[in-house]
Amino acid sequence: MAASIFQDVEMAPPIEVFQLTNRYNDDTFPQKVNLGVGAYRTDDGKPLVLPVVKKAEVAMASDSQNHEYLPVAGLPAFRDAAKKLILGEDSPALVENRTESIQCLGGTGCIRLCAEFLKKILKCDTVYVSKPTWGNHRNIFKHANFSNIKEYRYWNPESRGLNLEGMLEDLNNAPSRSVVILHAVAHNPTGVDPSVEEWEKIADVCKAKELIVVMDNAYQGFASGDLDKDAYAVRYFVRRGFELFIAQSFSKNFGLYNERTGNLCIVSKTPEVLNRVKSQCEILVRTMWSNPPNHGGRVVATVLNNQASYAEWKVQVKEMADRIQQMRKLMFEKLRAKGTPGSWNHIIQQIGMFCYTGLNVHQVKHLREKYHIYMLMEGRINMCAITSKNVDYVVDAINDAVVNI
Repeated sequence: MAASIFQDVEMAPPIEVFQLTNRYNDDTFPQKVNLGVGAYRTDDGKPLVLPVVKKAEVAMASDSQNHEYLPVAGLPAFRDAAKKLILGEDSPALVENRTESIQCLGGTGCIRLCAEFLKKILKCDTVYVSKPTWGNHRNIFKHANFSNIKEYRYWNPESRGLNLEGMLEDLNNAPSRSVVILHAVAHNPTGVDPSVEEWEKIADVCKAKELIVVMDNAYQGFASGDLDKDAYAVRYFVRRGFELFIAQSFSKNFGLYNERTGNLCIVSKTPEVLNRVKSQCEILVRTMWSNPPNHGGRVVATVLNNQASYAEWKVQVKEMADRIQQMRKLMFEKLRAKGTPGSWNHIIQQIGMFCYTGLNVHQVKHLREKYHIYMLMEGRINMCAITSKNVDYVVDAINDAVVNI
């Protein structure tokens, strides 16, 4: 028999977060805890389908729409509503018709389309990502054939906060027209966001160095509970006159994880260039996924374009954000009451779904092996996975790890 054409294919390294979930699912220990997966959980540890999403889906199921292809750029009602959500209805970019958008396969699809456009159309070859950053940023730009994937300092392990000085220095040393990925709100994985004053300094450097800004916006509303507050950085850069890309994901704030619902919003200085930009994006989309799926986009459009549904959704988003903040406070108070060594203020100072605990690799392994608590090796945990039922167990385990490892 002839040798397989696949015989020299090497085994790829596992994707950590999914491997972690598989190990958790295979674990039969009754008190096991999965703090790794980046998805919202109720206080019962269950996935949540937002009630407003259920209502929209019931209405959609009874209408007479067919299953024809969407336009290559996606559902217009979704794209327009998504732009207004992130930019604000009174945005100068919207008023002056300086925006375009493309419906993508989740936030990941937005970043990938953006990377392809930057490489093939704008001929960019250098991108800066934060250190640390979302695990997929580097790989997306690698597979889009960027030659130079660099990091700017972000996390300060001593303060467990932002290393602003290092960030500004690294961006100031970046070549002109380098691409920089900025997390619009609720930085993943650290949960550390710049203040208003710090955003101003970051924008100053990006403007002076003529950096091409890509805002990764996965958590609008989900971070603070306030849609406008969570859009601050994006809207500030737009007011400053930046041309930029905004990758919007509706996985978290709509709970549409497996519907892969995203929108790549593009802001330009003038409206005249946008038709050309859109046309090139459509060619790139045609070669990757051809047309986006309909369901998730229609859910978002149905909710955002109906005043009553929109108001209901905002309440439900705030409830999710509030529960995350409550779990932060509860975990912090219990660690402090336990007398766990070190300062744990960062738990309540960080924002959004994730907490960068500061636990080291050996402590993370100890938690997994002794207590069946699963988290990424970098010490990132999903605060949604902390519940009133497991918080004492998790705190006791962390205390043991910090004291003894």
